[in-house]
Amino acid sequence: MSYRKKFSPMRLLIVAVIGLLALVRVSGLIAQPLPGGTLDPLKIPKYVEPLVIPPPMPKSPSPASFAGDYYEISVRQFKQQILPTGMPSTTVWSYGSESNLAGTLNYPAFTIEAQVGKPVRVKWINGLVDEQGNFLPHLLPIDQHLHWANPEAGEGNQDSRGKTAVKYKGPVPMVVHLHGGINQQQFDGYPGAWYLPDAKNIPAGFATKGSFFDHFKNLPSNTLGSEWGGGAATYEYDNQQAATTLWFHDHTLGMTRLNVYAGPAGFYLLRGGNFDVNLGYNPPGSGADVITEIPIAIQDRSFNKNGSLFYPARRKFFDGFNGPFIPASDVPPRWNPEAFFNTMVVNGKTWPVLNVEPRRYRIRFLNGCNSRFLILKLVKDPLAARPATADLSFVQIGAEGGFLPETVTQGQLLMSPAERADVIIDLTGKNNETFYLINEGPDEPFGGGAPNADFPAADPGTTGQVIKIVVGNSITGTDTGIIPTNLPKSPFLGEVSNTRQVSLNELTSSLSFGGPIAALQGTVNSHHPFHPIGVPLMWDEHITENPAKGDVEIWEIYNFTEDAHPIHIHHVQFKVVGRKPIGGGTSVAGQNTPLPAEMGRKDTVIAYPNEITRVKALYSSAGLFVWHCHILEHEDNEMMRPYFIGDPADLPIPMKHGGK
Repeated sequence: MSYRKKFSPMRLLIVAVIGLLALVRVSGLIAQPLPGGTLDPLKIPKYVEPLVIPPPMPKSPSPASFAGDYYEISVRQFKQQILPTGMPSTTVWSYGSESNLAGTLNYPAFTIEAQVGKPVRVKWINGLVDEQGNFLPHLLPIDQHLHWANPEAGEGNQDSRGKTAVKYKGPVPMVVHLHGGINQQQFDGYPGAWYLPDAKNIPAGFATKGSFFDHFKNLPSNTLGSEWGGGAATYEYDNQQAATTLWFHDHTLGMTRLNVYAGPAGFYLLRGGNFDVNLGYNPPGSGADVITEIPIAIQDRSFNKNGSLFYPARRKFFDGFNGPFIPASDVPPRWNPEAFFNTMVVNGKTWPVLNVEPRRYRIRFLNGCNSRFLILKLVKDPLAARPATADLSFVQIGAEGGFLPETVTQGQLLMSPAERADVIIDLTGKNNETFYLINEGPDEPFGGGAPNADFPAADPGTTGQVIKIVVGNSITGTDTGIIPTNLPKSPFLGEVSNTRQVSLNELTSSLSFGGPIAALQGTVNSHHPFHPIGVPLMWDEHITENPAKGDVEIWEIYNFTEDAHPIHIHHVQFKVVGRKPIGGGTSVAGQNTPLPAEMGRKDTVIAYPNEITRVKALYSSAGLFVWHCHILEHEDNEMMRPYFIGDPADLPIPMKHGGK
């Protein structure tokens, strides 16, 4: 989208002085931090708080007839010390064990540890109520003009566009999605299957559940449907897929960006099975003296002086446009087309420090940002001119769908929102050394290329720094972690039965300023006489992606926009086949074949501008799912579409959203 336009003058200034940075480093020539809340990020001390390593989520007593792992997990509101000690605490939401909320509420959530072949059942509770049982309003501003959950519209009209710019002060809808999980449709966390908390004061006339809640609850295959209701839904995850790094987060229609920004997210680590290997690293909860497997979620946030989270309440923050808004124009008043923030938060702490021993560590990275692409490097000087030369390499062993076919040693990690990277960092012999994890991704939308050549790198004084890693002088016990030479190979997906073309599109305002007002997916008119063109479709239009059960399909994703988009397809782990420019030539990714780090299975792929990104997947079980851009601001405003696996006659009839 056109976020670049807002910051172009400032960024051009940075580019003009890049040649001087090696001499003057981070002096007054560096641009001011990104705008945000009232708290200046330069006044937040860096590297004074230890990195928090989320422990395993405690299990709840299992139902007598269930042989798997059982959890009762509630999303709650609480205060956490995200900023360094001595600064104000921050009100956030996150998930905790219902049986021990005081001991388990943390942002990000404690980790669910799962085993291949052993099901996990979770009662997901919307616990956003106060001590009196009354609902808590949202922490952040909701744009009711988007196609969103809209409980206030009432039963039969929910999941629709509102008609008021008045701030929504009602109860908050929630629904949990296990990102990367391959499960039955009723347990995927469909955006229209949300539910309100079981609060005492739900206003009369409000819909308490999404328009698809009852559809999934009442499916004959949903043997847990009797447990749905009263502010909760019970999901079961089969775990019949390769060992990998999954994560869970909210997925409510039209407000995912706000719910996730408020905090609800956590790791779900799937281990064992035929596509796993013991690498000798000790995860949290293993009882080992030294934890050598560490999940790390990186997010950008902005804060106010009182410690509260900042998220822009008006479109003016994005590009200066100050109206007219809907209904006097086609511009939503509160929605920001992208959102970039000025403080890096890692596992719930701003710019933490990680104290380690001189040994190998397995790091499971997650880009949990709303819009920001990350380019991560390990360097000794956090203020080095960008692009910096890496002082330590990453040995990547896996991505979203499990292990890569072989290890990939590289000096940087490019990660779009929602992507994961399973890497080994070898600190053997690095006694008493200090390294910094830095970010060279842009403080604006990413379109490919290299930092400070094709786009300005992140501000080295704020968003360009992530973690300080301090290596000690000795190790405890022995270093059992290995760098593997043989990794398990993913199973063959099967022969391709169909190729379909889909598109990514941008909708701009009819006003003279021409700013973006929505991002859309759709199909492709490949018979256009001069050039293929996108056919944009809204969220609630007819389904156009309908693989048959058991089909293996290649989706050709045409990106007709000027920015890269992380595309996530629910319910499948796909293979990246390759990329090619829409008009022919060589991909901006550097080659038309997949990059080495993309050679394993994935569930999220970067679709570069003006390119066709091709992915191959097996659509193994019938059901209603979604595919979307994982820039959450895009997903919430039309860049998400339902798709259906199976006989079209089995679609929910009528296939509707919010009664429309």
